[in-house]
Amino acid sequence: MTTRESWPALSLKAWEPTYLTLHRFTQIVGKVRMAFAPEVNHWWHVPLYVSSQGLTTTSMPCGDRQLTLTFDFCTHQLVGHTSDRRSASFALEPMPVADFYERTLRLLEELKVSVQIWPVPVEVVDKTPFPEDRHHRSYDREQVERLHRILVSVDRVFSTHRGSFVGKCSPVHFFWGAFDLAVTRFSGKRNLSPPPDKVMAEAYSHEVISHGFWPGGDWPVGGRVSEAVFYAYAIPEPAGFRGARLAPSEAHYAENLGEFVLPYEAVRNADDPDAALLSFMETSYRAAAERAGWDVEALRHRGLAPAGKVL
Repeated sequence: MTTRESWPALSLKAWEPTYLTLHRFTQIVGKVRMAFAPEVNHWWHVPLYVSSQGLTTTSMPCGDRQLTLTFDFCTHQLVGHTSDRRSASFALEPMPVADFYERTLRLLEELKVSVQIWPVPVEVVDKTPFPEDRHHRSYDREQVERLHRILVSVDRVFSTHRGSFVGKCSPVHFFWGAFDLAVTRFSGKRNLSPPPDKVMAEAYSHEVISHGFWPGGDWPVGGRVSEAVFYAYAIPEPAGFRGARLAPSEAHYAENLGEFVLPYEAVRNADDPDAALLSFMETSYRAAAERAGWDVEALRHRGLAPAGKVL
């Protein structure tokens, strides 16, 4: 059973300095993952993953070894492990992005790992290269711990939603580019009008319906969202989708984003936050899938065994 502590308040105004810094920290580690992980369609080799400790790369091949990097938001450390029993770490604390970048490279050297990454942030307004960024330097432990509790809760609900679908579906994963946690369902059909951008063309090579959580802030292509939101979109967007009525009632179509959004506050203040979020995901999925001609009933997973039955 979930509690109010599972869905803490997250004020963008209060935590944005830490958010902007942590965003760049995750991009540095994410780029290391991208350098080592074998390519997977739709850029699935790129994201980080929610863990009981924080965010992790999971295990990555590194020559004949395996490497894992983890943001431990419980003890506030970046921790590295390799399969040949090497380990290294340093404290997560207020520091310029440039220092975090240098310490990460030094940590990898301790692990006998050599890597080259493009040292420039992506999907952000301020693209100051990591080695030169000394103005993003905040790290508020309490705010980071709030974020972690939210990510754990969102991951739980997203995973439940993912399990009710028998078609191709992404893992629940954290895209460090936009700093969002997302899960995506596929119809199996190719997208006949993919975006012209090479990166987006790979991400949206097939029809998708996607859900996610984003803490808000500046949108890279313009505009600003002043609070944390859940989102839902379909690519290509079927006719009539943006006019659909979703639950809970606070959900609405944001024209500036081109997707439905549900304020995080509406979920955390609901009598049953998990149920409220699942309702948003299910009603938005059905609104998009039915209008796009997906076989909704054939794609529905009905469970592996009767409730309470042990296999």
